[in-house]
Amino acid sequence: MDDKLQEIEQRFERLTADLGNPAVIGDRARFSQIAKERAQLEPLVETFREYQRARKELEETRAALDDPDLRELAKADLPDQEKRVVDLNEKLKVLLLPKDPNDERSVILEVRAGAGGDEAGLFAAELLRMYLRYAERKGWRYTLMDTSDNAAGGIKDASVTIEGDGVYSYLKYESGVHRVQRVPATEAQGRIHTSTATVSVMPEAEEVDIQVNPADIQMDVMRSTGSGGQSVNTTDSAVRLTHKPTGVVVKCQQEKSQLKNRAMAMKMLRAKLYEIEIEKQQSARDAARKSQVGSGDRSEKIRTYNFPQDRLTDHRIGLTRHNLPAVMDGDIEDVVVAARTYFQAEALRQQQAQA
Repeated sequence: MDDKLQEIEQRFERLTADLGNPAVIGDRARFSQIAKERAQLEPLVETFREYQRARKELEETRAALDDPDLRELAKADLPDQEKRVVDLNEKLKVLLLPKDPNDERSVILEVRAGAGGDEAGLFAAELLRMYLRYAERKGWRYTLMDTSDNAAGGIKDASVTIEGDGVYSYLKYESGVHRVQRVPATEAQGRIHTSTATVSVMPEAEEVDIQVNPADIQMDVMRSTGSGGQSVNTTDSAVRLTHKPTGVVVKCQQEKSQLKNRAMAMKMLRAKLYEIEIEKQQSARDAARKSQVGSGDRSEKIRTYNFPQDRLTDHRIGLTRHNLPAVMDGDIEDVVVAARTYFQAEALRQQQAQA
């Protein structure tokens, strides 16, 4: 592992030198590419250097055990230093895991009401707001592309683009069935109901990733529905695209311009087709990715939001979190990071088992 890390460190130094090269500075595209690669290597190189320092300090402490004047001090420092070396070594192993090529991409996030009628729609709307508030906390940009309301004030489904650095690496483990347990506002006898909503997170695809034949697309235009200002129900600006070979359907009605809605719908379509292509190429997918959405049945779940007990439970990783009002307001960084850490550790265990 040390040899590989030293090669990476040397590559990092070469990239650093290149950023000061006038020829590179004058080539905007090349400068951006080098800067991006260097930024991706920096956490690994910094951890490797910290690991080297920690190992050197540990060797010096072990050597001090032979000095009568320093032995007691060395004995006291030894456990912490040994733990630090082990921890840094494990961190390096995780950082050396093969990167998901989609991790740095922006995403298209979809939320759909599942089982539970109107209450499922209300919960779906709250989940959507939770992710948008989380995006705001992270400084990400988002655009609501399409939403379909239900009569109770919730949503049937919604699609939103979330743009920023590494968005997919944070949100990809949010895909799946989310279950809520609470007393609905319409429940006269105070009984707890169980409802679900499904979340799907797809990496945004560029035109170079997915080539779509215009002849394969059927475009339908219609009037927008729901709240949206004076142009709603007055112009045929909403766009629905159907990809005939796969049957994939996308819809966008958020913009007043039919042209803009078509461009946004194409972005959604490419993302869905890209996801299909990924599934074809990766037959042995991660278990969480395989069951990304499921049917929305109550028995399928990745996470439960239990309001009477003020508790969130992530069933995949055994995480329990309280203070649901804060969670629903987008305070989910610890939950998201815990899922990332768990699945990184799982990937490391699989890699070691195959070695």
